[in-house]
Amino acid sequence: MASLFAARLAAIGRQVTLLGTWQEGLEALQKNGVHLVDEQGEERVYPVEATDDPLLCAGAKQALVLVKSWQTKRAARQLADCLSPNGVALTLQNGLDNYQVLAGSIGEARAALGVTTAGATLLAPGRVRVGGNGKISISAHPRVVGLADLLHAAGFTVEIVNDANALLWGKLVINAAINPLTALLRVPNGELLRRPTARTLMGIAAREAALVAAALGIQLPFPDPILAVEDVARMTESNLSSMLRDVLRDSPTEIDSINGAIIRAGESTGVATPINRLLWELVSAMEVEPEGQPAALKSRSKPNKKRVVSGQRPHHPLNYLGRIE
Repeated sequence: MASLFAARLAAIGRQVTLLGTWQEGLEALQKNGVHLVDEQGEERVYPVEATDDPLLCAGAKQALVLVKSWQTKRAARQLADCLSPNGVALTLQNGLDNYQVLAGSIGEARAALGVTTAGATLLAPGRVRVGGNGKISISAHPRVVGLADLLHAAGFTVEIVNDANALLWGKLVINAAINPLTALLRVPNGELLRRPTARTLMGIAAREAALVAAALGIQLPFPDPILAVEDVARMTESNLSSMLRDVLRDSPTEIDSINGAIIRAGESTGVATPINRLLWELVSAMEVEPEGQPAALKSRSKPNKKRVVSGQRPHHPLNYLGRIE
């Protein structure tokens, strides 16, 4: 996602810096720029800057936070060092609690919440394919108007809403129902509709998540969660979910901030979420914690169940845009 945003912003003449930790990706970006493959298969290259040093992004006025949810604490600490006092960082991440982590580190005045349905597929380090034109919805904030205008100029569909939390929960319901099942079965989204048991489990997971949202007083952006999730699976039938892609490249998933977040919210409201818990446990059982992983990952807040993991594997963290000029 970071490469998609970087390419589109660079295409309109903005100077973009990507700040991340994946050295192979950073080296490819530094050497060759971002290669963007559009929906017609045409490929273009856009120059960007890339670094793992937040001090090189010092004074950034605008930032997009696009890292995996388990990396948010690290990104928030880095933003505390490099974001301008009058700057703003917009999170467009999957899962819950990213905004809270961000605001806790840099302050609510500099943190903004957004949701996007735009998609992209990483083909190789520094090379990404557009996954369809989605919308970016941003919660109203005194500092986001300029950033929203910039994203619109870069070709994104952008809207400013009174409260993006309902949209965030709407996306969470969809992700909780589709992502873990596709990761476990290793199938594209649409295959869930063709397997009766998978389709049933997908619907139950969505309904559980919707009941938790209702208990929290959140009105979802759709009336029927089962129809909504089936519509998304149908419209994205050939897509590989982000969780499946994480599993296929042996990277940590966002299961804790998606299904795990629903379980925790269910526990706090007295709503049972047995299918979400089952999906969380099964995906968690596939994960191996990388040796030397930062403490922020090892201390992730989880539902009331401990798991022990060991071993080593490579991981490919995404980056966030540290500076847009």
